[in-house]
Amino acid sequence: MEDFELRGHEFIELCNLLKVTGLCGSGGMAKYAIADGQVSVDGHVELRKRRKIRQGQIVEFEAEQIRIVRPPK
Repeated sequence: MEDFELRGHEFIELCNLLKVTGLCGSGGMAKYAIADGQVSVDGHVELRKRRKIRQGQIVEFEAEQIRIVRPPK
């Protein structure tokens, strides 16, 4: 499992998370994967591309997991 830090933000949109973590090569690929039902949030398939992902949530795509954390103060 990989941690992703929300630096100065309350959330990140699901399609952007997949893109910035490198799980998808582009935003278009991320949107397709989400629409195709390949992505889950907290164990449930998520079809909303712009779903707000917040601290404590876990996103899974192609057997990779990302945990959303806040950076230490």
